[in-house]
Amino acid sequence: MSPPHQEDWSDSDDEVLSDIETSVLLGVPDGRLEATTDIVDAAVSRIGGHPAFLPSCEPSLSSSQCKICSNRSELLVQMWCPFEDSPMDRALYIFGCARAPCQGKQGSVRAWRGLRHNEKYAAKLEKKRAAAKAKTDALARAEEKKNLVNINPFSMKTPSNPNPLGLGAQIFGDSMSYPPQAKEFADRDHEDPSDAESEASSSSEKSLLTALASVTIAESPWKSAPSYLPLYLSTTSEYLPPQSKPKLPPGTHVADPLDENGKGGKDISWVSEAYEDSLEMDHVFERFTKRVGFEGEQCVRYELNGTPLPFSSDKIFESLFPAPAAPALPVTKSVFTVVSTPKRTYSPSVPPCPSCKSKRVFECQLMPNLINVLRRGDEADESKKLTEEDRRHAVERALKDNTAQGMDWGTCMIFSCEKDCCVDKSGKAAKECWREEEVYIQTSI
Repeated sequence: MSPPHQEDWSDSDDEVLSDIETSVLLGVPDGRLEATTDIVDAAVSRIGGHPAFLPSCEPSLSSSQCKICSNRSELLVQMWCPFEDSPMDRALYIFGCARAPCQGKQGSVRAWRGLRHNEKYAAKLEKKRAAAKAKTDALARAEEKKNLVNINPFSMKTPSNPNPLGLGAQIFGDSMSYPPQAKEFADRDHEDPSDAESEASSSSEKSLLTALASVTIAESPWKSAPSYLPLYLSTTSEYLPPQSKPKLPPGTHVADPLDENGKGGKDISWVSEAYEDSLEMDHVFERFTKRVGFEGEQCVRYELNGTPLPFSSDKIFESLFPAPAAPALPVTKSVFTVVSTPKRTYSPSVPPCPSCKSKRVFECQLMPNLINVLRRGDEADESKKLTEEDRRHAVERALKDNTAQGMDWGTCMIFSCEKDCCVDKSGKAAKECWREEEVYIQTSI
């Protein structure tokens, strides 16, 4: 969480305004990943290191191959991110090439999702759905009985058949709609206190989760793949300070061009505001730096089916925030019209999922600080291994090397299948799969 804002945002010195929580989750580094059990556990999110795969059939090393230079790339981020109402365990893997000639080119950063069916969790979901349906049916029967009791026995009118779901339909929805259980689905180790299963069963489920989410790469070719120093990736909510309220004469209105129409509340996206075209300055980059400045340590922004935060007004921005059609101007001199600056809103044009043809939606994006974190960790690791003479020779080699290393981009946006499909080549449902998703790269300025 960002520290409390100290500026006076209000006309009243006694009024204290709290920071506003958005719907974005921020991924931040959280120390060295050293525990062996965590290294091989796919449910442990990380920065750098080697990937821990979910599918039992380990994917080929070509998954990390840069599409520009064909060299193997390092793992940048691995995130444990199952859909809350899905029986599939899910992890996202993002690889990036560090060679200078490849920077900013599409294909130098690749994103894959690994899925594996969790039999135990699927049974738990089915049990909860059955319980929800039982409650729905009970309420429906109670409502039907209540209506029958109030019928005049001497009336010749036959009551119309009540909705079989009755009041239950209003509370729980039909048999295929259930109230969201975000916290419970997000943590698959969680057990309902009212569950009749024993502690042994709870322990068994945790063990099963670890077994499903873990794989050793001791004998894997991935062990020899290049890698950065592994770090834990922790998540925290994004908080933004309230809007400034300067002391001005009554009736005076001040509008911030970067946050026009901005509103508070977790359910309102701060990045869905319209962007204004300008020839004088890049408002997109200015808004990006302002937003990121509230939490400079962020390496990942996660908001499934949300709105990305564009880095600059380039071709990627044009495809995600297309310019609206300009209003027609009058042709007669006697008519004067004030034409406002056109606004851009989020209306992406992203290729659909090649497996199921469903729409791809924004899931997350990598932030510039990730490059700094990976570089610092790599340098710290190398400094522990090399002697003074080794470091001197390494510097000399780097100065003579014309193929400089180092990532250089503004942000990388990942768009994933909205249905999180898991099908085989014939289109039939599968127990596990490994699928590549779409990545848009915006280069640094």
